[in-house]
This record gives sequence, structure tokens and C-alpha cells, in this order.
Amino acid sequence: MEFDFTWVLLGFPIAFTLGWLASRLDLRQVRIENRQAPKAYFRGLNFLLNEQQDQAIDAFIEAVQNDPDTSELHFALGNLFRRRGEYERAVRVHEHLMSRGDLTQPERERAQHALALDFLKAGLLDRAEAALRKLEGTTYEEEARLALLSIYERSRDWPHAKEIAAKLDSSSHGSFDTRQAHYLCEQAMAQAGAGDTGQALQTLRQAAALAPHAPRPLIDLARLQNQLGQPQQAFQTLARLEKTAPQAFPLAAGLLAGMAQGHEQQAAALDLLKAHYKDMPSMDVLDAIIRLDHASTSPRQWYVQHLEREASLVAAAKWIAGEKLDNEQHHALVQRALDKATKPLMRYRCAACGFEATQHFWHCPGCQAWDSYPARRIEEL
Repeated sequence: MEFDFTWVLLGFPIAFTLGWLASRLDLRQVRIENRQAPKAYFRGLNFLLNEQQDQAIDAFIEAVQNDPDTSELHFALGNLFRRRGEYERAVRVHEHLMSRGDLTQPERERAQHALALDFLKAGLLDRAEAALRKLEGTTYEEEARLALLSIYERSRDWPHAKEIAAKLDSSSHGSFDTRQAHYLCEQAMAQAGAGDTGQALQTLRQAAALAPHAPRPLIDLARLQNQLGQPQQAFQTLARLEKTAPQAFPLAAGLLAGMAQGHEQQAAALDLLKAHYKDMPSMDVLDAIIRLDHASTSPRQWYVQHLEREASLVAAAKWIAGEKLDNEQHHALVQRALDKATKPLMRYRCAACGFEATQHFWHCPGCQAWDSYPARRIEEL
């Protein structure tokens, strides 16, 4: 039986036609799906710009369902969940991204960073720390280190905080010497509280060497030396403070006057206080001078001299407190009003957030900023 080539000749056009129709149908379906995904995506963006986050999330979910392989949609959806405080859903989105095998390395690092932020915002510090540690050596390394620094400060893990600050200091992110000195001072406080004063002294000396112009290590060191019965060493430490960080000397004026009273350093301490007051007058230094100066000038005369240099309501109130008036009853009323008026002026105010306190803080309890409290009280700012 001979093979009929007619059917072969007829089959080629039929097969070509069927293949062409199939490809057209597939292309049409792809176009429909591609139209639906961008449409939902842009609708979500429109809702987001109009601050309609619920509708934006619904639109992005629809876009993700239409195009589940698009990582940008997942990132947008995860960030929206985090902004709304829906951290569990944000974590699920970013963990789903991390599980995909088709992600590029930059996208995987971005997803890891987003996941770390989810844990951080949710307050899951242990999981956030583990996620941030995985970003070492990536483009998000600096951001991860700053976030880790915040975690360790919040948990008061000062050794790890110092480790991260040292890494940041070695990079081009700026100097972290003073911040490291603060961490060492915090460790020294814990060591002294546990009775290990020898280690605390060593830690404070290390802090002073690390940040020579930082006032806190010297003030804390002088305080501990005084507690250990070393007034001569404490005086030398505060004399060094007056030279290296004179703007912070008022914070140590009371400590200097207290430890010098009844000791052989009293005259030297008084001379140091007077020399500093001459160049940089302040009420804290003046009060310390009055505590030590019992002969040359009366307290009220000191307040008058201060008023000649500075318009101080606090100094005026203290001067009036020693004034003898004809009507003592009226004097008491006036004094009470002045004391009430001057009380807010004797506070310290954070330069970053405005938080006010009667004591000076190295680490603001309001905004968590370091060294944001000036050494002078509100009246003298």
C-alpha cells in the first residue's frame, strides 16, 4: 500500500493554524491577567495616597493574588501591615517572601531587613536581634547595627551595646567614643552596686581614657573616689574636669564642695570654684562657693554680685530670703511666692524633646537621647 503524501501536505497547515490559535489564546489570557494586576496595584496606590489603608490593603491583596510572583507587591503589603500595627500579618508576608527560591540576593536581604523591622516594632526583641544579626555584611548592615544598638540600650545590655558602638565607630558612620564611655559608666555603676569597687574604678578610668573630653566618666570617677575615702584623688579628677569639659563643671560643683568641707583640699577647691565662676558664672557654682567661703564674703553679698552680672530670679529670691523686712508675715508670703516661681527655673530641660526634670540625666528618660541635657538649668539657658 502506497503512503499518501496528500494528508501530510494538508496536515502541516492545519497544525500550524491550531498552534497559532493556541498561542493567541495564551497571549490573550496573559494580557488579561497583566491588566488586572496593575489595575489593582494602582487602585491600591490611590487608596494609600488618600490615607484609606483598609481599601489599599484589599487592593494589594487582590494584586498579589493575580500576580503572586511579584515581590514588590509583597513588600508594599507587608509595609502596610506594619504601619497599621498588624505585625503578625506583616511577619507572615515577609516570611513567605524569604521562603521563595526565586528571590535575588538583594531582594532576600531586603526581605530580611523588613522582617527584622516587623519583630522590632512588635517588641519581639530576641527575634529582632537574631534577624538583625543576619544582616551583617549586607547593604543593610549600618541600619541593622543602629537598630541593634537601640535594642541593647532598651534592655540595658551595655557590653553588647559597646560592641556594636565600636563597630559603628570603626565605620564611616561617625564617632561613638562618647557613647561607648556612657556604656562603660553604666557598667561601672552596676559593678559598684554589686560591691566590686575595684573593677568599677578600672572601668571608669577606661571610659575617661576612651573619651577624654566627656564629662561623665570624670564626674562618676570623682564620686566613687570620694566614697572610697580618696578625697585627694577625687579633687584631682574634678580639677581635670574643669580643664577638659568646663561647660559641665557646674554638675560637679556641689560634689566638689561637699567632699572638700573639713579636708585639706577646702582652700584649693574654693580657689578652683572661684576661678571657674569668674569665667563662667552659674548658680550651682555660686552655691558651692558659698558653702566653702565662710570668711571673705557673706552669702547675700555673693547674690548681689551675681545679680550685677546675671538677671537671675533665683539669686534674687535667695537674697530676699536673708533680708529683714518690717512685716515678717508679709515677708513669708513674698518668699513663698518667689520660691514657687523659681522652682521651675531650677529644672533641667532636654534639648531634644523638652522633657524637664529636677535632676540632670545623661540619658533622657523621655526620648532616650544621650547628652541632650545641658549642664545649666533652665533659667541660665
